[in-house]
Amino acid sequence: MVRTVYAAATHGIDGSIVVVEVNLEGFMPGYATVGLPDNAVKESKERVFAAIKNSGYVYPQKRVTVNLAPADVRKEGSAYDLPIALGILAASGQVDSDELDKYVILGELSLEGEVRPIRGAMSIALAAAEKRYPYIIVPQTNAREAAMVPGITVLPASSLVQVVEHFNGDRAMSPTTVNVDELFFQHSRYPLDLKDVKGQEAAKRALEIATAGSHNIIMIGPPGSGKTMLAKRFPTILPRLTIEEALETTNIHSVAGLLPPDQPMLGTRPFRAPHHSTSGPGLIGGGKYPRPGEVSMAHNGVLFLDELPEFRKNVLEAMRQPMEDARVTISRALVSTTFPARFLLVAAMNPCPCGYFGDAKNQCTCSPVTIQRYRARISGPLMDRIDIHVEVPAVKFEELSSMKEGESSEKVLARGQMAREIQLQRFKGKNGIYANAHMGSNEIRDYCALTEDSMALLRNAIDRLGFSARAYDRILKVSRTIADLEHVDQIQPAHVAEAIQYRSLDREIL
Repeated sequence: MVRTVYAAATHGIDGSIVVVEVNLEGFMPGYATVGLPDNAVKESKERVFAAIKNSGYVYPQKRVTVNLAPADVRKEGSAYDLPIALGILAASGQVDSDELDKYVILGELSLEGEVRPIRGAMSIALAAAEKRYPYIIVPQTNAREAAMVPGITVLPASSLVQVVEHFNGDRAMSPTTVNVDELFFQHSRYPLDLKDVKGQEAAKRALEIATAGSHNIIMIGPPGSGKTMLAKRFPTILPRLTIEEALETTNIHSVAGLLPPDQPMLGTRPFRAPHHSTSGPGLIGGGKYPRPGEVSMAHNGVLFLDELPEFRKNVLEAMRQPMEDARVTISRALVSTTFPARFLLVAAMNPCPCGYFGDAKNQCTCSPVTIQRYRARISGPLMDRIDIHVEVPAVKFEELSSMKEGESSEKVLARGQMAREIQLQRFKGKNGIYANAHMGSNEIRDYCALTEDSMALLRNAIDRLGFSARAYDRILKVSRTIADLEHVDQIQPAHVAEAIQYRSLDREIL
């Protein structure tokens, strides 16, 4: 006897329906799973057997064959436990199967029959809604996350017994509903504020320009100067997430299994700070069954790379493509998976290996050759994608002990938001360009024209300060953003002069 239950799988951040067919036959006990199952799916045999017995039901003494269709797509994870158990009980007559075809069912089972959380509940709910299934049953922990998808009724499951009783009409499960707007508002507050940072006005100004023009930024300074503290507060001055961005970001974190149980929706821009020992797949994504990496976890937010030269060079080089395309494509022999990766890069590094080059209080012990070799760990093509270099010196005692409160994140955000509005109007109708940092050569020519004084200043900087040719476009982009912050149409010499200050890593070490 064959019974069919509908489950789902995730590929990248997209869900797809999986048909679970269960067949019982003969009088010789046995169990087989077909349809490209991974080890976790194969091991479901023991979990399902124990869960059925310990929930008070009879495990049939027949040969059980479980087919997961489509058979040419790899099935992974433990989320098929619950649908397989229901299929076995339905095939043996212990569950009424008349309504099963209206449900998509997912959940891992414990040996006692409890339903445990799964990954990617939102992706699965989206796939079920798209295929017009009226109901979805997911673990209770994942129910609020799945309930944010409109057009489908989400039923939270805590145990196998509860689900069986629901289908047998003994006790109906109550649907989970959420108010998306309320959840978004509830989780959209930042615990940090830029006013917490003492001093470092120049660095704060650079961060404001970075957020106004969507520029990648690197901070250079000695240990303890506040680079990490500034980076952690950078998301607080970025434009607030829209609900659409929040749902997209939540979906990625759900697939990765990193969504907090008590937070079904992310309302703030993510901040990811991987350690410099992170591998290529850890940063970019990948693995035997591709998972999102740190660049995708930072989608719509900030990726902070502290001690940038300490990252392995091949890892940093792999980051160039997602910085350019705002997505990561991971190709395997049988499948190609794409993850979104639109983030702002905030990097930090010491000025030299000892950390005290240019410091007024501490003696640097590094030679010019050592410093050049240290900085050369960051390749030119990667530096091409970082528009702003800002020096973050050690904070003076007078600034640390001052009771004067700095400018709040809200005030800085308001100015940056106005500059962003100017850019949105400027680039209206230009596909893929939303801010000054996204400009190509044609847009730079059209929107970054310089006066004779500004051009003379830039020419002098390139000749005298040893700037490389790649710095030219970056200076023009940052100058355009500074002008937008001041609501000025024409780029002035003062704007170019400030932008030149933000190219410290392009200068020759004397």
